[in-house]
Amino acid sequence: MCRHLAYLGPAVTLHELLVEPEHGLYRQSWEPRRQRHGTVNADGFGVGWYAPGDLVPARYRRDRPIWGDPNLLDLARVIRSGAVLAAVRSGTEGMGFAEAAAAPFASGRWLFSHNGAVPGWPGSLHGLAAALPPETLTRLEAPTDSALLWAHARHRLAAGVPLPVALSETVAKALADAPGARLNLLATDGTTIVATVRGDTLSWRRATPAGVVVASEPTDDGPGWHDVPDDSLLVATADGVTVTSLALTAEVS
Repeated sequence: MCRHLAYLGPAVTLHELLVEPEHGLYRQSWEPRRQRHGTVNADGFGVGWYAPGDLVPARYRRDRPIWGDPNLLDLARVIRSGAVLAAVRSGTEGMGFAEAAAAPFASGRWLFSHNGAVPGWPGSLHGLAAALPPETLTRLEAPTDSALLWAHARHRLAAGVPLPVALSETVAKALADAPGARLNLLATDGTTIVATVRGDTLSWRRATPAGVVVASEPTDDGPGWHDVPDDSLLVATADGVTVTSLALTAEVS
């Protein structure tokens, strides 16, 4: 369910990053090539980007297909950024289709997206929900599994846990509740991209000598794409990418 992408590197327009590639995220909204669950991603979209000198990203989200938004192409032509996270959504039945359900979710300097689904939602994530303060649960941005996963990761970040650990712990906690969950999480703070791979596809490629793209699937058929194996944790900066085994038994306080 869903396709997402993150970029770090020299500033590019959103059009160059999302629309121009032959199989870019824009096209993946109606013709994904590697999506294992669902066939189109027409239930909303979102783009988050960082402006120079501002640690807090801007967002543009809609509750319609990305190709059906009359403003996106015009905005994409002029908005430039060196750090972007974008997603197109295939909604899960029972989780609503409002704009607030579209990634990226945001808090402070972080952007977050979830590609996947949690079977048995909402009751299945009882353990993960119990780890959060009640006021956090009442303030979920949307009634979706993705919003709850982000609330947990955000809670761990607020406790001072590094982003890779926060995402790994969130995956481990969710899998303890729902072993069949698909949990490809993607997040950035504008300087680092962190992604988990659990149940769907992920690839990365050097965009330039000083840039990197991490995406649910390759955006073109050019060389240099690397597929990330299942149960992996990816950490990328403009200078390098590391892929390690995802800690699926993390202890979460």
